Amino acid sequence: MNRRHFLSASALSLAALSQPQLFGAPAPQITGGLPGLPHFAAKAKRVIYLFQAGGPSQFETLDPKPLLKQHHGKELPASVRGTQRLTGMSGNQATLPVAASFVGAKQHGQSGQWISDLLPHTAKIADDLCIIRSMHSEAINHDPAITFFCSGHQQPGRPAMGAWADFGLGSMNANLPAFVTLVSKDASHDQPLYSRLWGSGFLPSQHQGVQFRAGKEPVLFLDNPDGLNRDIRRDMLDGLGSLNAATAGIYGDPETAARSAQAEMAFRMQLAVPEAADMSKESAATFDLYGASSRQPGTYAANCLLARRLAERGVRFIQLFHQGWDQHGGLPGQITNQCKQTDQASAALVADLKRLGLLEDTLVIWGGEFGRTTYCQGKMTQNDYGRDHHPRCFSLWMAGGGIKGGSSYGQTDEWGYNIVENPVHVHDLHATMLHLMGVDHERLTYRFQGRDYRLTDVAGKVVKAVLA
Repeated sequence: MNRRHFLSASALSLAALSQPQLFGAPAPQITGGLPGLPHFAAKAKRVIYLFQAGGPSQFETLDPKPLLKQHHGKELPASVRGTQRLTGMSGNQATLPVAASFVGAKQHGQSGQWISDLLPHTAKIADDLCIIRSMHSEAINHDPAITFFCSGHQQPGRPAMGAWADFGLGSMNANLPAFVTLVSKDASHDQPLYSRLWGSGFLPSQHQGVQFRAGKEPVLFLDNPDGLNRDIRRDMLDGLGSLNAATAGIYGDPETAARSAQAEMAFRMQLAVPEAADMSKESAATFDLYGASSRQPGTYAANCLLARRLAERGVRFIQLFHQGWDQHGGLPGQITNQCKQTDQASAALVADLKRLGLLEDTLVIWGGEFGRTTYCQGKMTQNDYGRDHHPRCFSLWMAGGGIKGGSSYGQTDEWGYNIVENPVHVHDLHATMLHLMGVDHERLTYRFQGRDYRLTDVAGKVVKAVLA
């Protein structure tokens, strides 16, 4: 046995002693996490991330710009654009005409938050929200941009946000995954979503997100095949655990323990998942709160309600994906529909968590991978226009979990093209999210291929001004 195998075998033997459930023993109620975490008292025990894939336009949602009406159809001044990189879709346009928003916005709540008229339900929770209007990213195309938001790096292969949270903090319910992802079935699937967006990357594979789906089988391949009952499954797992424990000592592969952990989790999930996904006991008032489509499993509204149920049951990180915000053309009609699909349920989730006393330790985040351009992409008519990708500045909101409600942070110029106050980078958002969960983002690391990696790479700072 070489040195590497000796050390790996020793670690796996310790794992078998400290976490015997990995090798067939009954599971405890609280599992996983690293020694010494959280680093300090956490304000948020869990995160629900409402990811609006495609890039919602900040002008039609959270950052209205009245000046654009005065310049509608006119060329965007070169002094405003500067040297900003453009995509290939609009970079070769002869002109870049300013596009004013087709919809108005008003101030809401005691805080006077500016929110689009397309989001009347979000407007009702204005005093619970911190709106960040100075987000910026490095990626200008969808795949690297959404990968960057979900994993802290534009290239695939890094662990997702929820995988880092599970790795560092562990699970609050041994019978459910610490990291769950939900994808809307009622969204316009214009941009693909890859399972690596909720993958474990180079972390042990038991930290990857588990996708819940609509229908009789919320998690694929979880049920026993015909002719195999739960007792037989238990005997099989006990035998498999013994074999894996022996194999681990010979080959020293950490994934052996990871496979055992996943098999045991799947066994426990056979009972826990159907109960968590069964919304038949939810009241009519609750369904009315989330909207009519919440009665249809798999819709965005139903997924928001399911996210609340998972939060109640101790799931650490819940990420919803709703596609269809990539409006290069036909923006007025398309974004109106997107807001109708998501506005009521997003606001209901915050209100419902607050009603149950869960909002104070649940961090809710709403936003996409970048924003949209001040100018129109392609041809603009009186009632139709589109906007291109714009990573230079965009908006998102946060609520609960130690966030200062009824506040806004950061500011863009009057054109909505550049940040003029308090920029917030993607790494800053990740650092702040981890901070609220009691984690020092610089100390949550994993050694891989000779270097220490972290969610925030080699950057990121906590945005203390948004904290309560």
